Amino acid sequence: MFLLDAFHWTQLLQPQWYVENGGLWLLLFVVFAETGLFVGFFLPGDSLLFVAGIFAHEMNEKTHEPGLAYQFLKLIGLSNDHPALFDLIILAALISFCGILGNMVGYWTGRKFGPAMYSWPDRFLYKKRYLNEAHDFYEKHGALAIIAARFVPFVRTFAPIVAGIVQMDRKKFYFFNVVGSIAWVVTMLFAGYYLQRWILNQFGFDLKQHLEIIVLGIVLVTTAPVIIKLMTGKKKTSDKTS
Repeated sequence: MFLLDAFHWTQLLQPQWYVENGGLWLLLFVVFAETGLFVGFFLPGDSLLFVAGIFAHEMNEKTHEPGLAYQFLKLIGLSNDHPALFDLIILAALISFCGILGNMVGYWTGRKFGPAMYSWPDRFLYKKRYLNEAHDFYEKHGALAIIAARFVPFVRTFAPIVAGIVQMDRKKFYFFNVVGSIAWVVTMLFAGYYLQRWILNQFGFDLKQHLEIIVLGIVLVTTAPVIIKLMTGKKKTSDKTS
């Protein structure tokens, strides 16, 4: 009851909450949900992986509490007496697998329900030409769309679903799904771990004590391209109409 009373929905936007309350298993589920389920678009992705990198090997440097990877290593009967790089690789492999699986679920959801959308009548928010344009885009830039979408909040949730709706080639999607997931996970995970160590050694600044600032910075960096694109797109449209 105390936990329910203390919980507030805004904690769902704080990546450290998932690490502290659910550990590895909740982390893996969040990555799967954000990349494969409609309802996962609001979940923290980039910032969660960055924070996971910080806590991959050790949760607490003073007490030497094992990090996130140890939950899996313990399950398969291994101790925590490993180099930090080993823990990072194990964690990256597990998260990448969940990211790949999540995108596959999103893709097959789109393939199953997408064809019916071509028979829908045009409405205010839906036009059949949108599907045709999306199909042409994925045919021409499918690799870029699947890989780049991993690094953009909200977009990474819907990109595989749209790819399924427009019937993107399966083999092409599978390949770039794997490439995109590994690139995204390794980049964010290793950045969190090594940046934490470098800043702590050089400046004595512990990122674990200032995660709110780090998360805000990551959100701004990852959403800035989307905001700029939307603003410049509107500007170009207004210039054409004027």
